[in-house]
Amino acid sequence: MPGTDLALLTDVAQEAGEIAMRFFNANPKVWDKADNAGPVTEADLAVNAMMSDVLQSARPGYGWLSEETEDGSGRLQTHRQFVVDPIDGTRSFIDGHRDWAHALAVVEDGQPIVAVIAVPARDLVFSAERGKGAMLNGERIRVCDECALGDSTILTAKPNLAPNLWLGGNRPEFKTAFRSSLAYRLSLVAQGRYDGMMTLRPSWEWDIVAGALIVQEAGGKAVDQTGKTLMFNNPIPQVNGVLAGTTKVVDAVLDALV
Repeated sequence: MPGTDLALLTDVAQEAGEIAMRFFNANPKVWDKADNAGPVTEADLAVNAMMSDVLQSARPGYGWLSEETEDGSGRLQTHRQFVVDPIDGTRSFIDGHRDWAHALAVVEDGQPIVAVIAVPARDLVFSAERGKGAMLNGERIRVCDECALGDSTILTAKPNLAPNLWLGGNRPEFKTAFRSSLAYRLSLVAQGRYDGMMTLRPSWEWDIVAGALIVQEAGGKAVDQTGKTLMFNNPIPQVNGVLAGTTKVVDAVLDALV
């Protein structure tokens, strides 16, 4: 069994990719979750079962939070927690697109300390340890050079561009792009391919926590939509939206929001 949490998460992410790729473009079974929580596939459940078994066996003292496991209060009494999304971007997975990811993190005292995001259909593995930088396939990555908001491209969805969210009813003139997986969006920002990412609705921790650390270790900034530090392992495992990217872009967006 790997000795470090980073090695453990990396190994589990690789195994997750092998499992998921067996179902990808193979007409997996799909169910709709209760309360309009979106679809889940047999691939999500198979990956979650493996992650739960391997990770909790390796670190029995860690708490557990996963999109595909019923949550309980026990994790709130632990010092460290695994926070995972077996497949982030399930709709993309179902549609046969490649922009879905496995997201895994270890949280300590409300902050991520280790993170891995794998995008197996693109052969990408992003990783980070607190204070040690961010990597893509073993090579160090950095956020892009600082640019003005008007020259930037931000990964986001159309609802975040609604006039009522912006001072004076007008959002700044930045370009936009989209990826279905929030974890992958954060990874692309850390890689320097985009200047920022934004979601202005409550976001589940398992979608955000790994990417937030990777962005920060790549020299970027990741905060909630009010500019506050992101805190994890909350009783209700959500954060108040996310802004991530270069410091200049994130601060400019914060100044322009209602």
